[in-house]
Amino acid sequence: MTVLIAGCGDLGTEAGLRFAAAGHRVIGWRRSPEKLPAQLEGAAVDLTGPLPEIPADTDIVVIATAAAERTEAAYRSAYVDALANLLDAMEHDGVRPRRVLFVSSTAVYGENDGGEVDEATPARPSTATGKILREAEELLHARLPSAVVLRLGGIYGPGRTRLIDQVRQGTAVIPDPPRLTNRIHRDDAAAAIVHLATAIEVPEPLYVGVDSEPAELGEVLRFLASELGVPEPPAAGVAAIRGGNNAPGGTNARGGDKRCSNRRLISTGFRFSFPSFREGYRAVLAGEGVRHP
Repeated sequence: MTVLIAGCGDLGTEAGLRFAAAGHRVIGWRRSPEKLPAQLEGAAVDLTGPLPEIPADTDIVVIATAAAERTEAAYRSAYVDALANLLDAMEHDGVRPRRVLFVSSTAVYGENDGGEVDEATPARPSTATGKILREAEELLHARLPSAVVLRLGGIYGPGRTRLIDQVRQGTAVIPDPPRLTNRIHRDDAAAAIVHLATAIEVPEPLYVGVDSEPAELGEVLRFLASELGVPEPPAAGVAAIRGGNNAPGGTNARGGDKRCSNRRLISTGFRFSFPSFREGYRAVLAGEGVRHP
């Protein structure tokens, strides 16, 4: 069985290693395939340009693209244009995978009132980039109704240490009023991709991928400060910090204020290695050689 990972960056590589460990042939498409581990067959591919022929025995396709920068043009290229190009290539090559999974984001939910959202909540993005992600989801399901969309929360883990770095450097700020955040460890996100691609006979078209404990950003920052043995970050009004770090997991208000539910994912039998930010960040810090109290 062949697995094609289109957009084989950090998350795609971790998922690919798990597919390979399960005995699958894994092909990773990315611009710099020399960065891929030996277990994955890399190919230098720009997903918006001419694509290599897709192997006829491709059973699973995972689309895990990422925008080069946080602009509308970069998002459209990475998500809508790349997806359309890949779907065209699959049609041209006559490849009909058993499972196609597209990695999206909880950014498609525009809620900002602290309420709960799940797969039944209408996606009403409040940002231009969120609207582009939603457009890509709609394109995928219009052309391939059986495809699976996995909306991930803020990914953290090895190499994704922005909050840790901010707390360590004394630049983190606790939002006032408090704001709920939703996240998932990189390894759990990769495991969820493999699980939904291989362990479910008839999956739902949509899953929310977040850990089991939505948490106020201030709680996460205070926890990290305690683990690192540094002073607790100060509090500041959202207006004072808006325009700061815009990446997932940053300390401004870009992520909205909502409580994402993972009940549907849990109902499939998936189990988290890191059910909350505490286990996840402790594992990241342990990997850095940080001593915990």
